[in-house]
Amino acid sequence: MEWAEGRWWADRRGAGVRHAALGVGAATVLGLVADRTIGRTRALATATGLAAAARSLVAAGGAVAGALERGDLSGARDRLPALVGRDTASLDEKEIARAVIESLSENLSDAVVASVFWGLCAGTPGVLAHRAANTLDAMVGHRSERYARFGWAAARLDDVLAWPAARLTVGLVALAEPRRVGDIWHAVREQAPGHPSPNAGMAEAAFAAALGLRLGGTNSYGGRVEVRPTLGVGPPPEVRDIRRALRLARRVWVELELLLVGMALLGSRRRRRNEVSR
Repeated sequence: MEWAEGRWWADRRGAGVRHAALGVGAATVLGLVADRTIGRTRALATATGLAAAARSLVAAGGAVAGALERGDLSGARDRLPALVGRDTASLDEKEIARAVIESLSENLSDAVVASVFWGLCAGTPGVLAHRAANTLDAMVGHRSERYARFGWAAARLDDVLAWPAARLTVGLVALAEPRRVGDIWHAVREQAPGHPSPNAGMAEAAFAAALGLRLGGTNSYGGRVEVRPTLGVGPPPEVRDIRRALRLARRVWVELELLLVGMALLGSRRRRRNEVSR
């Protein structure tokens, strides 16, 4: 896709549409080919395992938390770009903690829940198409001078594909923290709409309320400053709150796994009933 951008880049939305169509189309074709060559079940399991990198996400957050707990601020800053796209050189401990929790919630929705959702809805092609759209958004879906028009298609497509998973993530977070359902509902309904992303705002608001924290603030991306709205009610995150957020993310992932197992068992029972009825 970098090669295609080098050949096709133009400061027009139409050029970006062609770029996004190539990436998502190629991923979809790859999914169809994988289904035919190695079988749908194996292809879907492989694609979902690659796309839904829950363990890598938690490990990256844990690495930053470990560095901060050792008092290694420089090491934490060095590890942070594995999770976030914002400028990290001047962040202090509290800002690093906020960055980790915001990114953890957003990526849990985008990379984990969305991958499983599209796998259930559209199989291997759905998983890979979503992963391609999400990756293209990270590559070119920026509000910079170069990508404001060229990256428009990738950004909007990613918003559309991530929309249902963000709402499912809110439900899973509420299920993981039932005592804070009211706070989660308030944050998602009243605060999340102020976030520039219609999906990241939902996940971040749910995490903030579930953890009893206040997220949002000023972020810098390549020197470009963005002021994000306040999400949740409570104190700003401390270093210790990263571990709490990681535990919440693990509970959400377990809920998702249980949901998949339940659906698989239900499908197996239905198949057996159909065989008996024949």
